[in-house]
Amino acid sequence: MKYHLLILAVLAMASPPHSPSHGRQAPIVVDSRMTLAQALRGTRAPDRIRRSLALVDVRYRGYDSRLHQGQIVVRKDLAAEVAAIFRELERLRFPIQRVIPVVHYGWSDAASMASNNTSGFNYRRKPGESGMSRHAFGTAIDINPAQNPYIRGKVVMPPGARHRVGVPGTLTDGPVVRAFTRRGWRWGGHFRKHKDWQHFDKPARS
Repeated sequence: MKYHLLILAVLAMASPPHSPSHGRQAPIVVDSRMTLAQALRGTRAPDRIRRSLALVDVRYRGYDSRLHQGQIVVRKDLAAEVAAIFRELERLRFPIQRVIPVVHYGWSDAASMASNNTSGFNYRRKPGESGMSRHAFGTAIDINPAQNPYIRGKVVMPPGARHRVGVPGTLTDGPVVRAFTRRGWRWGGHFRKHKDWQHFDKPARS
């Protein structure tokens, strides 16, 4: 009997104490917490475009499998739809590296892509062209550029990136892409003249 009690005492000392957070969801990792004014600071966009934009808080699964919170700037009339899309991506457990407004990168698309940042609004031109990008109007989103590069001939952005089916965070025809396309967004993976695997945009309503 004494031996039995001794064993129980040893096991009790060896067992870790119950944590008050046991069974609770792990805390959300906050990647971005800005105001709209902070997210637009320094942009060269005209006032009419600035007034048309909204800052959307979104959640997503990171590459560390933890739940993250980020922010993305899009046109106001797309804000609720973008929030719904990200909720769907979260349910699908599609991994996203980070979602931070491009102001964090000094409005450099190259720096944002190099950080594998998912982004929306950025008042800039199309790569290698004179026309404005749809990002300049808050109607486009780029997701995981490192896994989903822009490819036109020998031009690859970000440099060295490759689109490899099966790599986590890579976009292919499937539920993640359909979360956008069934809501009327175009996917750059469907473009014929070049491939912009990271890119989604919402054409203007006629």
